[in-house]
Amino acid sequence: MKNLLIILVLIFLSVNSSFAFNLNLKKEDNSFVQKEEYRVLSDEANIYYAQNNIKEAKNVLVSIPENERSAQNWLLIGNILQDEGKLADAEFMYKKAIEVDDKYYKAYYNLGNIYLMQDKPNMAVEEYTKVTKLKPDYPYGYYNLGCAYIKLEKYSKARFALLDAIDLKNTVPDFHYNLAYVYKMMNKKKSSEIYLQYYNRLIENNY
Repeated sequence: MKNLLIILVLIFLSVNSSFAFNLNLKKEDNSFVQKEEYRVLSDEANIYYAQNNIKEAKNVLVSIPENERSAQNWLLIGNILQDEGKLADAEFMYKKAIEVDDKYYKAYYNLGNIYLMQDKPNMAVEEYTKVTKLKPDYPYGYYNLGCAYIKLEKYSKARFALLDAIDLKNTVPDFHYNLAYVYKMMNKKKSSEIYLQYYNRLIENNY
C-alpha cells in the first residue's frame, strides 16, 4: 500500500508538471514583442492620435507591417475606422487586436460597443462580460454591460451591473440615471426616485 501511494503521488506530480510546462509554452507562444523600430512608430502614432491628428496617426499605423502591429496598434486603427462609420472594418481590427493579445480588455470593450451600436445586445453582453473578468475595476465595463441588459429587458441583471459600476465610480450621472430607469421598469418606485435624485444632484454640481 505504501508503494502504491508513492506511485500515485509521482504520477500526480508528473501530470501536473507536464500541465504547467504546457501552459508556460502556450503563454510564451502567445506573447508578442514588437521590434524597437516599430515601437518608435507606435509611440509616434499614439502622440498624433492624442493630439487628434488622425490623418498622421493613421499614416504611421498603416506603415507598420501587419505582423509587427501590437494590440494597441490594431485598436487605434479600429478606433479611427469606427469614427469614420466603418463599423465592420473596425470590428475586424478589434478582433485582430485580440489575436495579438487575448487579455487586452480595451479591444473586447470596443467590440462590445460595436455590437451595441449594431443592436446586437446578446453579443455585446458576451464582450462586456469578458471585460469585467479581465478588468474588474473598470466601471464602464459594468455600465455598458448594464446598458446591453437593458436592451434585452433583463432588468435584474442590468441592476447588478449598474450597481457594480456605481460601486467603482459613483460620480457619473448616467450610471445613476440608467439605474433609476431600471428600478422604474422593475416597479421599484422608491429606489428609482432615490437614484434619480443622485443623478440630478450630480448634474447640478457638474454644470
